[in-house]
Amino acid sequence: MIETSMIRNHLPVIDKDNFEFWTGGASGKLFITQCQNCKLYIHPHADICRRCRSRDLAPAPVSGRGTVSTYTINYQRWEPGLETPYIVAIVTLEEQPGLNLTTNIVNCAPEYVRIGMPVTVMFEHVEDVWLPLFEPSSEGA
Repeated sequence: MIETSMIRNHLPVIDKDNFEFWTGGASGKLFITQCQNCKLYIHPHADICRRCRSRDLAPAPVSGRGTVSTYTINYQRWEPGLETPYIVAIVTLEEQPGLNLTTNIVNCAPEYVRIGMPVTVMFEHVEDVWLPLFEPSSEGA
């Protein structure tokens, strides 16, 4: 895991548009903005649906399951307290093609991460934020 003191320096600012995304982990749920008209998931949040142009958007819980679309293993210690190596990945959520999150893969040795690897969300609680991280799925083992 990344050292908590380093994370505190980079926590997101919570506002009305991203509140559920950053705090849903308190209940173990990942929330993504969804168009209530055409059901398209939109991440990051937008005020209008890119498909149907509706403004009727609301946070919706998703499964938290996805696959690693691409990743990099970082060995550079960019800041004091940053443990290396760490994995930065783009995870595509199973709800919709192209519904991607940039995140960290945790609880996985760097040599075992693979494109296409099934992963599941888990949350790291820091102050008032629950950071969505992903770990290998037990279903894919």
